[in-house]
Amino acid sequence: MALAVLAAGGLRAALPSQLRSGDARWVFVLVVVVLLAVLGIGDPGRIDRDSTWLRAATGTLIGLISAANATAAIRLVAGIIGAATFSANANVLLASGGAIWLSNVIIFGLWYWDLDRGGAAARARGSGLPPAFIFPEMTNAEYVAPGWYPKFLDYFYLSFTTSAAFSPADVSAIRPWAKLMMMAEQAISLLVAILVVSRAVNILR
Repeated sequence: MALAVLAAGGLRAALPSQLRSGDARWVFVLVVVVLLAVLGIGDPGRIDRDSTWLRAATGTLIGLISAANATAAIRLVAGIIGAATFSANANVLLASGGAIWLSNVIIFGLWYWDLDRGGAAARARGSGLPPAFIFPEMTNAEYVAPGWYPKFLDYFYLSFTTSAAFSPADVSAIRPWAKLMMMAEQAISLLVAILVVSRAVNILR
C-alpha cells in the first residue's frame, strides 16, 4: 500500500505543470510522504490497529490523492477539447494520459482496500462485517492458508482488471456501493483512453 501511494505521488510529479494546477513539482509528493509517515508511526507492521484517527488519516491521504488526480483528469480533458499547447505533443499527451490512468487504478485500489469489510485493520483482526467483494480465494478456501483475507495487492488487481477490461474479472462486487465505484472507475478509464488515444492519432497523422 505504501509503495502504491508513493507511486501515485511520483506519477503526479511527472505530469506537465498545466495538469498539476500550477503547484511545485514535489510539494504534493512531500505532503503524501508526511501523511504516509504518520500512518506508519501510528500503526507499524501489517496495519491491524483500528482507531478513529488512523481511519481518518487514511481517508484523508486517499482523498487527497483522489482530488489531485481528478483535477489532473479534468484539466487533461479540457486541454484536449480546447487544444491546449501540451495536447499538441503526442508523446506528452500519451505519457500524461498513462500517468493519470495508472494513478486512477491505484486510487480505486486504495478505496476498495480501505472500505471493504470495515478497512484493512478490521480485516486483519477477523472482521465479521459482510464483504463487498467476493474473491476466488473465498470460494476456494482449500487452496489458501487458513484465515486468508484480501490484502492491498488483491484490491489493486481488482482495480487494474476493472480499468483495463472495463469489467470485473474473477472478483464479484456484491454491495451497491462497490458496484457504483467500479462503474465510476470504468467510466473514467474509458473516457481518458478514448480522448487521449483519439487525439494522439490525430496528431500523428
